[in-house]
Amino acid sequence: MQPIDVTRREKLGLLIKEAGSQAALSDTIGKAPAQISQWLNASLNSKTGKPRVMSNAVAREIEAKAGKPEGWMDVPAESGDLSMPGGSNVEFKLPKGSRLIPHISYVQAGAWTEIANSFQLSDAYDWLISSDAHSVETFALTVRGNSMEPDFRDGDLIIIDPSVRPRPGSFVFAKNGREEATFKKYRHRSVDVLGNDIFELVPLNDDYPTMRSDEQAIEIIGTMVEHRRTYR
Repeated sequence: MQPIDVTRREKLGLLIKEAGSQAALSDTIGKAPAQISQWLNASLNSKTGKPRVMSNAVAREIEAKAGKPEGWMDVPAESGDLSMPGGSNVEFKLPKGSRLIPHISYVQAGAWTEIANSFQLSDAYDWLISSDAHSVETFALTVRGNSMEPDFRDGDLIIIDPSVRPRPGSFVFAKNGREEATFKKYRHRSVDVLGNDIFELVPLNDDYPTMRSDEQAIEIIGTMVEHRRTYR
C-alpha cells in the first residue's frame, strides 16, 4: 500500500480538477496556493529538512470544506472513494491522458527556455488540468490587452506547447530582441539564403502593428494548443 502522504497528494490533485483550478480550491478550503503547492511538491521544511506532510487534522479539515466524507483523503484513488450519499461508490482519480500544467506570467514565459527545467510548483500562479498529449514543457498564460480581439479577449486562458512547431495560421507566444513577450498569429512569408524561415507575427486587431522576423529579432517560445474562455 502506498504511503499516506502520496495518497493525499493524489487526492489534492483530484480536488484541484474538481474545483477547476488550484486558486479555486484555495478559496474553497481556505488554504494559501503556496501551501497547496508545498503539499503537492512534498517540498522540504527549511528547519527540519524533511518533506512537508499534511497533518491528519488538516486532511480532515480539507475533507469537510470540500464536501468529502471523513477519511476520503486517505483512500487511494485506485481503491475507489468512500461510500457517498445514496450508496454510490464513486472512483475519483486524475483521468488517464491528463496532466497538471503551470499557469505562469508573461515574464516567466519569456524566459521559459532557461527556467523550465528548474521550475517548482510554488513558482506558478496556479496549476491546471490539461492533456498529456502536450509536452511536459507546456504552460498556460492569461491573454493581456485587446491586440488579438475578437478571437482572443483580455483574460482568456491560452495553453502553449514549446514542442509544437508553428504552421501558417498558428497562434504563437514569442519574444523580440527587447525581451518583450507577445501572443500573435504566425504567418510564414519565405525562406532566407541560409534556410531560415521568414515570418510575421500578426495581431488580429488592425490597430496594432505586425512584426517581421527579417526586420527584428524574434524568438518563438511555443505554439498555442488550447484556448479557454469563461462565460459569465
